[in-house]
Amino acid sequence: MTNDALIGHPDAECILPEGLSVRVKVPASSANLGPGFDCLGMALAIYDEVAVTVTGTGITVAVTGEAAGQVPLDERHLVARAVVRGFESAGVAVGGFHLECRNAIPHSRGLGSSAAAAVGGLAAASALVALDGRRPALDDAALVQLSSEFEGHPDNAAASVLGSAVVTWSHGQESFYARRLELHPAVVATVFVPQTESSTETTRGLLPDAVPRADAVFNVSRAALGVVALTTDPAWLIDATEDRLHQGYREQALPETTRLVHSLRERGHAATVSGAGPSVLVLGTRPLGTHEADLAADLGFAMIPVAVADGVEVVS
Repeated sequence: MTNDALIGHPDAECILPEGLSVRVKVPASSANLGPGFDCLGMALAIYDEVAVTVTGTGITVAVTGEAAGQVPLDERHLVARAVVRGFESAGVAVGGFHLECRNAIPHSRGLGSSAAAAVGGLAAASALVALDGRRPALDDAALVQLSSEFEGHPDNAAASVLGSAVVTWSHGQESFYARRLELHPAVVATVFVPQTESSTETTRGLLPDAVPRADAVFNVSRAALGVVALTTDPAWLIDATEDRLHQGYREQALPETTRLVHSLRERGHAATVSGAGPSVLVLGTRPLGTHEADLAADLGFAMIPVAVADGVEVVS
């Protein structure tokens, strides 16, 4: 087989053997956590599973669960593209591979499904490299960098890689970084997921290029307080999830989400739009009850208590 027929690094001397197979599970995520636009994220225990088996030629894809029947089943699939990118970065190639995706993360709901897809594909490629043993696996920093490149910002991707909550930053649109926070043990999460979908591109397009200085200062203070509330003093979660930078500008596109966030906050819950919506995230120190579930149901949302997750994991 010539290098022209291989998939992965174009000049690879390391060709992974047929039959090599791995399975990884990757968590959902919620970005922003209120004021931390593109800078704060949290991993949530809703998992997609990705299995990759090295074959002789070509790329084949099978998908079950969320978005089955709605995504391409060839090299255009986001997970498949991430697998190829992982091989390229690790300096290896394959003749082909078969990809299986078992999806539980809702798509286009603000729960990081696309970031999880990128992380899952890259982690699977890295696990295959490690299993082969002739090249080093990709480390967490590389997984954060490569997965963030797919979306152009690292908050969701870094949360799925590292788990827990994360603080992220970038140098321009080329270098991405993240650090994991150790959460206060009392912090619990609840998500409210609607049937309706939302486009990140559309809601991001509603944001202005400039905001008043007072709003910028407000968000800096709340994002900094968010780190304190998440790690040492969750009594401040209500204040720490206030935002003036992005949620208000998105209200016209997310009317039910906005109503639910306002209603929950009026009842003393630290509710925020999850990522670009339309899901809602509540952070607190106690589980929510039937009153909040009924309130959400009236607006078309299902209430789901969810654990804060660890990062992507190789399961077989």
